[in-house]
Amino acid sequence: MTSTLLQEAQAATKAENLVKAEHLYKEILSKSAGTNEKALAEQETALYELGALYRDHRKIKELENLIHTSRTVMSGLGKSKVAKIIRALIDLFSTLPDTIDTQIAVTKDCISWAISERRNFLRQSLETRLVSLYIERGAYFDALSLINTLLKELKRLDDKMVLVEVQLFESRVCHALRNIPKSKAALTSARTSANAIYCPTLMQAGLDMQSGILHAEDKDYKTAFSYFVEALDGYSSQEDPRAISVLKYMLLCKIMLNLTDDVHAILTGKMAQKYAGRDIEAMKAVASAHANRSLKEFEEALETYKTELSSDTIIRSHFSALYDTLLEQNLVRVIEPFSCVEISHVAEVVGLDTRQVEGKLSQMILDKVFYGVLDQGNGWLIVFDEPRQDATYDAALDTIRHMTAVVDLLYEKASKLN
Repeated sequence: MTSTLLQEAQAATKAENLVKAEHLYKEILSKSAGTNEKALAEQETALYELGALYRDHRKIKELENLIHTSRTVMSGLGKSKVAKIIRALIDLFSTLPDTIDTQIAVTKDCISWAISERRNFLRQSLETRLVSLYIERGAYFDALSLINTLLKELKRLDDKMVLVEVQLFESRVCHALRNIPKSKAALTSARTSANAIYCPTLMQAGLDMQSGILHAEDKDYKTAFSYFVEALDGYSSQEDPRAISVLKYMLLCKIMLNLTDDVHAILTGKMAQKYAGRDIEAMKAVASAHANRSLKEFEEALETYKTELSSDTIIRSHFSALYDTLLEQNLVRVIEPFSCVEISHVAEVVGLDTRQVEGKLSQMILDKVFYGVLDQGNGWLIVFDEPRQDATYDAALDTIRHMTAVVDLLYEKASKLN
């Protein structure tokens, strides 16, 4: 009887008859399956399909209620099977926009149920899921508090697989809180734990991605790029949407290294063609602006692709350094033909305020990007040729050092004779 109902429900779903399909799925779930394996399997299928139906029609409240009511249906199933079903039903929310708070509330409720039922494995799994939701919402201190509790338990139980995942989350949280040393330490711990087990492809890709991000923080873009290549291979092989973000980070590394030709080579490759879209076009526009040393083009790219560029915290964090680099290159390009130029003219060409340009030029002189002085009385920038150091001074200093050593040695010998 249940098998017929399931077929009818599936047919109603295909026919877009939501009311009938929902009624039939609920009828299947309302029947007691007892220990009948076939009936339990069909109820499990009904749970998945009804959840997918609610997701496709964006029925958030109904999906939330389904997770609550499914607990009674799953009473005859094994603990591992129950854990798998609950996680799968919660994951259905992930494709629905603006449901992060609902996901957190549902996950917390399921954790409370798991505690009351003494299902520790399920509780740890759900708490790990809750950590990822906290990170997604930006509640980093809540995530860190839960991570510390989980780490103590997992180290005691020696559950390496979940331990690696939680340590990777810890590294991401610490990075988001700008505690880079702690983030590196957490990532090292995660890699050490991962070496003791078979690490799934997606988890290994996550470790490589985080390694690349931390190397980029140290301005070691060459090493970061090599990690991002490994992460892209992992995510791409599993058709994971994070592959697009990693590809953007690869392009960012090449832009920061001023290797425009490499950027074009990546963009014409198979991987870039596979993930072609506004995200890749945004990075292409930034690369073009950087190659042309055009601050105006860079600002236009930021405005045109505001969502694609500003929404990513990793890329956004490097934009300050990239903006400074572009501004310096733009200023150097303007002042290159001159030995003396009005600051107001430089500001007009780059399209910035005179005071802002004057401050940046002063900083560049102090950083020895070029040699010159600012004549603030007349509003001029006087540029000097790069001074050549006379080797005679170094040779004279070396001679004096050697003579000092000889005199000291003779003085010690004379002291011994006396």
